[in-house]
Amino acid sequence: MALLPLRALEDRPVTTAARDWLAHLGAQLKDTTTNRNRLCRETLAQLWYPQYAANWETAVNDAHVPVATRLALAAMDPCNVTLEPEYYADCDQERFQRVKPLLWLWYSFDRTAAGGQNVWLGVELRRLLARHIFKRCGENFKAFHNVEFSFGYNMEVGDNVVVHRNVLLDDRGGIVLGNNVSISDYANIYSHTHSIVDQKDVTNACTRIDDGVRITYHATVLAGVHVNEQGMVGAMAVATKDVRPYHVYVGIPAKSVRVKPNAPATGTGTVLRTSHERGG
Repeated sequence: MALLPLRALEDRPVTTAARDWLAHLGAQLKDTTTNRNRLCRETLAQLWYPQYAANWETAVNDAHVPVATRLALAAMDPCNVTLEPEYYADCDQERFQRVKPLLWLWYSFDRTAAGGQNVWLGVELRRLLARHIFKRCGENFKAFHNVEFSFGYNMEVGDNVVVHRNVLLDDRGGIVLGNNVSISDYANIYSHTHSIVDQKDVTNACTRIDDGVRITYHATVLAGVHVNEQGMVGAMAVATKDVRPYHVYVGIPAKSVRVKPNAPATGTGTVLRTSHERGG
C-alpha cells in the first residue's frame, strides 16, 4: 500500500485578499466589543448581496426591492433566523446566542460562491470561527464543508483533528475529541438520546473520542460512548457501546473484529485481543 501525503499547492491570485479578509474577521472577533450579529450580517451581505451591503437596513424595508430579495437580505442577520437548538429546553440561551452568529456564518459561508467546496479558504475560516465557538479548540483544526453542530459551545477539540464533509457533531451533552482524531464524511456523533416511551424524555451524555481514533464513512457513535485511544469505527457501523483501544469495530451494533497491527503488547507480552480471540 502506497503512502500518499497531501500536496502543497501554490497560492491563488485571490490569496492575498483572502488573508486580508480573514485577518479582518479575526481582529473583529478578538475585540470583545464587537457585535457578532452585526459582524455576521455585514460579512454575509458583502458575500451574497454586495450592492445592498452598505445600506442593508434601508433595503430590507424598501418596498421597491423584491420581497424575496428582502427576505434573503433579512436572513443575513442571525437575529432573523432560528436554529434548532434554540428550541431545546436545555439550551443555555446566553451561551448559545453568543455563538449563534458564528455558527450561522459557518453554515452560510459553505453555500456562497466564495465558500462552496473551496478547501483552503473554508478550512481557514472554520478554524478561525472554531476558536470562538468551541469550549476548547486545539492547534491545526481542519473542518471541511457542511459540518454542523448542536450547541457548538459544548465541543472540546484537541490538536490535529480533521472533520470531513457533511458530518453532524451533536454536542448537546458534550463531545470531547482527542488529538489526531479523524472523522470521515457523513459520520454522526451524538451526545443525547430520547426515551423509547416519551420523546420529550431526553438524556444527555458526554461522548468521548480519544487520541488517534478514526470514525470512518457514514459511521454513527451514540451518546455516552467512549471510543478509546487508536480505536476505529468502520464504515456504516453504529457504535452503541465503548470501543476498546486499538480495536476495529464494524457492523450494527458495532463489534470488534480485529486489533490494529500497531497495538502495544500487554504486560504478558501479548498484543491486545478481540473478544472473539478471547472466546468472549
